[in-house]
Amino acid sequence: MLDELRGRYERLLEWIVIVLMAILAIEVTVGVLFRTFGASLVWYDEVASILLAWLTFYGSALAATKRAHIGCPELVAMLPAGGRIGARVLAELLVIAFFLIVGWTGYSVLEVLTTDHLVSLPGVSVAWVQSVVPISAALIILAEVLTLPLALRQARAGHAAASGDASH
Repeated sequence: MLDELRGRYERLLEWIVIVLMAILAIEVTVGVLFRTFGASLVWYDEVASILLAWLTFYGSALAATKRAHIGCPELVAMLPAGGRIGARVLAELLVIAFFLIVGWTGYSVLEVLTTDHLVSLPGVSVAWVQSVVPISAALIILAEVLTLPLALRQARAGHAAASGDASH
């Protein structure tokens, strides 16, 4: 059941990333076309930067569902069984603690940013734009929790993929 939930969660994040990529591609294409015809859009650069940042943050959450983040799986796989499990649990706790701090800090900053607005789109609050930080931190934590049983199974078995692709 947990594998099915993780799979659905992964597909949801895939769709979010696909939609963000499509919007970014369309926005850049429209911006280039307008610039080609001498009618530059004032908001083009700022929105493209924001979309790229959002794509990066949500893409990181997707990578977490696939256990495709940076790690040293070969080193963990060479440890004895108890060491592998201990190393995996410690790594998971550190990742979750890090993203709890990122999420909490990102959320704390939102209140400060409520009075700031985008330069090219003064109707858009910077807090709304920066909400991606605590949201993606929560999504990454959820991905870590959903994939933890798989990581522990792989660590017990001694697979180097313990921090690699979740499909193995």
